[in-house]
Amino acid sequence: MDRAATSARIADLIAPFNKKGIAITDTVTFAGDLEWDSLTVMDFVAAIEDEFDIIISMNQQAEIETYGQLVDAVTRLRG
Repeated sequence: MDRAATSARIADLIAPFNKKGIAITDTVTFAGDLEWDSLTVMDFVAAIEDEFDIIISMNQQAEIETYGQLVDAVTRLRG
């Protein structure tokens, strides 16, 4: 699966969590732009892990601040 397809799937998953209706771009931040708290982040990460059958470690999660970084990380983890 290429980056564009991964991004499209993640965009579908993010929709229910995007309560403010923010336009999703690679530079959107989860904490700043989407105003997610830690519980929302954990729920979203679980949805990503289930959808792509991957594990995102706590260290990786701490480094992911933007949508683009998440797409890149999922693409790498999927190999």
